[in-house]
Amino acid sequence: MTTSLEDDRLLHLSLVAVWLLTAFASIVELDGQSSRVLAEAGVASPLWLVRCLIIGGAAADLVIGLALWWRPGRISYLAALALLLVMTAVATLLQPSLWMHPLGPLLKNLPIAALLWHLYRRITP
Repeated sequence: MTTSLEDDRLLHLSLVAVWLLTAFASIVELDGQSSRVLAEAGVASPLWLVRCLIIGGAAADLVIGLALWWRPGRISYLAALALLLVMTAVATLLQPSLWMHPLGPLLKNLPIAALLWHLYRRITP
C-alpha cells in the first residue's frame, strides 16, 4: 500500500499541529504542568532557569512548526526529527519513567519520528 499526496498532506498538517500546539500548551501551562514536569525531573529552581527551559523548548517547537508549515521539505523534516530526538533523549535522561507513563508522552515520539522520516523520504532532493 502506498500513500497518496493527499494522505501525505494530512500527515504533514497533523505534524504542524503537533508542533504548534505543543509550543502553545507549554506557554499556557508555564507555571502549571510545564513547571511540574521539570520539577518531577529534579529541575525546580532557580525559577528563571525553569522558565528559560520551558520558553526555550516552546520557541524551538514554534520554529519547527512554522518551518513545517511555511517551508515543508527535507530540511524542515530533518530539523523536526533532530529536535524530536534531542528532546526525547533529554527527557529520557531527566525522567526515564515517562516511557512508562499511561498517556505515553515519550512513546508518542516513535510514530511521530516515523511520520517525519516517511515525509522526508517522499520528497525528491
